[in-house]
Amino acid sequence: MNNITKALVLSFFIMISIQLSAQKSPNKLEVGFNLSQYQNDFGFGLHVISPYFIKEKVAIKAGVNLQHLENFNGTETTWTSYQNIQLGIRSRSVIISERVFIYGEAGVVTILPNNEFSSESSVVGGYGLFGFEFRPAPRFSYFVEMGAIGSGSTADKLEAKPIYSNGLVTNVGFRIGL
Repeated sequence: MNNITKALVLSFFIMISIQLSAQKSPNKLEVGFNLSQYQNDFGFGLHVISPYFIKEKVAIKAGVNLQHLENFNGTETTWTSYQNIQLGIRSRSVIISERVFIYGEAGVVTILPNNEFSSESSVVGGYGLFGFEFRPAPRFSYFVEMGAIGSGSTADKLEAKPIYSNGLVTNVGFRIGL
């Protein structure tokens, strides 16, 4: 076989591979896991995304995170956990053949502070982010997100009264379609 024939055969197999991998991803309920950073607070969480509607571009997301506020308790630096609950709406666009998406999301967040550092039982705020989703298989994806959160929450029981869950948000994780 000469080089031109080899190139044509290789091109043929590449085109078939692209066509097979370009099959449309199922539009199903998705469940995900994320590692997150809310300002300086490390955490992890679970979320659920509804099937996309309105031309398969809009979905509802609900999530819960366990965050950890790094603070000095008088004798040592420690992490004190607290939770947040999110409810948001997202919109996505296909970038590359149902394998790579970009999306934006905005919503409300309810923070449930730990009574060791806050006198408030809950704080309500808002968040917004954009993300990139990479789908190597039809029902599995990885994602990276960046955005901001604003809640006005302060750890008023700590000496310096530091703010928490305000500022930059980053999330990484994976999702599975059910």
